[in-house]
Amino acid sequence: MEISLLKALLSNISSFLNLSSFEKINSEPVQKYYQRAEEILKLLKPILNAIIDSEVTSDEVLIKAFEGLGLSIEELREQCDSWQPLLSKVYFVLQVESLISKIRNPSLEIVQFLKCSHLHLPDELSSASLEHCLQKIKHVGYEQTSSVIREAIRDQVDSVGPSSEILAKIAENLSLGSNQEILIEAVALEKLKENAEQAEKTAEAEFVDQIIGLVTRMHERLVLIKHSQTCSPVPIPADFCCPLSLELMTDPVIVASGQTYERAFIKKWIGLGLIVCPKTRQTLAHTNLIPNYTVKALIANWCESNNVKLPDPMKSMSPLLLHAESGLSRDSSSVPRSRSSQPISPESQSTSQTDKNLVTSSGLNREGTSPLHPRSTSKGSLPAIDGNGEYLDVARISLSSAEEGSNLEQRDFPQGPIGDANESLEASTHLRANSDVNGEVKSDSQPVASSAIPQREAEFSPRFMDPRSRSQRIWRRQSERFIPRIISSPGIENKADLSGTETQVKKLVEDLKSTSVDTQREATAQLRLLAKHNMDNRIIIANCGAISMLVNLLRSPDAKTQENAVTALLNLSINDNNKTAIANANAIEPLIHVLETGTPEAKENSAATLFSLSVIEDNKVKIGRSGAIGPLVNLLGNGTPRGKKDASTALFNLSIFHENKARIVQAGAVRHLVELMDPAAGMVDKAVAVLANLATIPEGRTSIGQEQGIPVLVEVVELGSARGKENAAAALLQLCTNSNRFCSLVLQEGAVPPLVALSQSGTPRAREKAQTLLSVFRNQRHGNSGRG
Repeated sequence: MEISLLKALLSNISSFLNLSSFEKINSEPVQKYYQRAEEILKLLKPILNAIIDSEVTSDEVLIKAFEGLGLSIEELREQCDSWQPLLSKVYFVLQVESLISKIRNPSLEIVQFLKCSHLHLPDELSSASLEHCLQKIKHVGYEQTSSVIREAIRDQVDSVGPSSEILAKIAENLSLGSNQEILIEAVALEKLKENAEQAEKTAEAEFVDQIIGLVTRMHERLVLIKHSQTCSPVPIPADFCCPLSLELMTDPVIVASGQTYERAFIKKWIGLGLIVCPKTRQTLAHTNLIPNYTVKALIANWCESNNVKLPDPMKSMSPLLLHAESGLSRDSSSVPRSRSSQPISPESQSTSQTDKNLVTSSGLNREGTSPLHPRSTSKGSLPAIDGNGEYLDVARISLSSAEEGSNLEQRDFPQGPIGDANESLEASTHLRANSDVNGEVKSDSQPVASSAIPQREAEFSPRFMDPRSRSQRIWRRQSERFIPRIISSPGIENKADLSGTETQVKKLVEDLKSTSVDTQREATAQLRLLAKHNMDNRIIIANCGAISMLVNLLRSPDAKTQENAVTALLNLSINDNNKTAIANANAIEPLIHVLETGTPEAKENSAATLFSLSVIEDNKVKIGRSGAIGPLVNLLGNGTPRGKKDASTALFNLSIFHENKARIVQAGAVRHLVELMDPAAGMVDKAVAVLANLATIPEGRTSIGQEQGIPVLVEVVELGSARGKENAAAALLQLCTNSNRFCSLVLQEGAVPPLVALSQSGTPRAREKAQTLLSVFRNQRHGNSGRG
């Protein structure tokens, strides 16, 4: 048996050494780590060959060393063999440096044991030759980048923050010297975090999140360096710079997510097989690149006014993008495989696994000024273009339900071209209700791009089956989206001159201070109007100090002033920096006041503003702890149809933060959510998405059972949209795996046939949940028959 174990070890070593003929082994960071392991194993292999027939191999110390060494070599071989350029370099280094230590240490133990052994050894294994080998293994060159990474993470957790020198060292060791390489790393890490969350590996997900924070710091450092190196005599407006190159754009184009990039950079990015938006993490529904003539003209005018020459975009392109294939193929065969669940935390140990999914992510909603944190897998659609070829501010366009005839909502749509290609699509975040293995739905905060054809549905819209009846209900096709609407009054057709706008805004801000109710009402109405048009106006309004004044007017006794103020803040919150500024102006409690006392429209827009603010993680905590959940639940149960949708959207986002789930349940939300799962309400997908999150806590499951939520969840599994079925299955899975009683109730509702159908034809996640549920049912039956 010991000889077989040794032979297996030698086979593993040979298999590992054969990797040297693979082209990927010659790429960084694989090459240097492979060479270190190769050097050790080439020294060890002749020694193991020499003792294969020796009685020394039966020694317990060697047997233990052979076992551990064989496992480590096999795992390292899998890590090297599965490496792809789009995987996380930080992940790889943390893995392989640990494995090389696990190879080096037992190798030293084996040689040291043989050197000191009193048993007869083959002649070639003299004490001198073994000592020579021992010293060579000890001196195999090997810099511990992983220890530097972990030290940086510790500094970050301790709020000290890694030094610029440490960040530079990590970037240099991992070849993360360009913004493009850092963004690719961020995409890969987000995928790892998503996989850890789906596998319910909380500690691992938190560790990956810490790494993401570290990479974010590396990105921020790079941006500062880039700004300091700019040769432009005047600061370049951020919206004129490509998020990939950080350079002034010469040929700006819009991608399916609505973001604008330099054509050469985004084309090469997509050519790598990265069909995700670098900034938002949104999976691109298509790879068409639409010229952004508006931004191009603005850049040209700015360059002319400031005597700035446009750069050559190719000069700042990273080697990885430079050598990307020029084609825009979405063939899945060209997409590298990603590791799906291998732990990277120091305490975790696991064998390597692979997942054919594209390196994207769909997990926790994270949005800020950095492009590293937004996450999404939902698909977008083409930016809307009017009959004159102008890009519309589609953030304020949403599709109504079937009951409303699928027409555009007539609520303050802008009619002119946008002033900033990124503005409208950063503006209104919508949520695709994704659910993980644990059944919890994650929000994918992401920009919305509406189609030029109102009836066209994006991927996340419900797609109901042909109308059929179940429990006397009529199921219709609906177009529901988790979208905060950007609302204002019909307004100005043309983009105002910025200097004129600034003068106007300063005058309006002064009017907000007036003691005249009429003056305040008119000023808030004008700011509401200006805030709807473009990003420039929103920035100017914020910079002129209007936000704190508007927040104060949320408590105005004049209903119209209050309504104008809350709507203006909603429109201002389109800008990420304004989200933070509004929250920092202590707006949350005044917004709750509007929720409790305002007009129906003011309540709707207050809920939508709270949703918009909750896109930022810290605000989820603040909003939940400030008492907003009760009024939101009240709006959910008693508001207008639009108010109910706004409330459900806000509650969905708040329910992502674990602490808020119990608050939502205690406020009585489950009863309203179950009622809103009637298709006639037009809110099935919204309601079931929130319930899927609430089902992850005991109080939520109890309340779902008490409020008769099980029958309607089963109904959605049978007749709902693709996304609705997935989330309903996630909720039922939570109910059934935590309670035999609930499991029996689900079976009594006839869940098996629709679950069998879902296990064969649903989304990948829906199929997985349906199969798991069916397995739970089988196990319960077997368990019951065994006890009988």
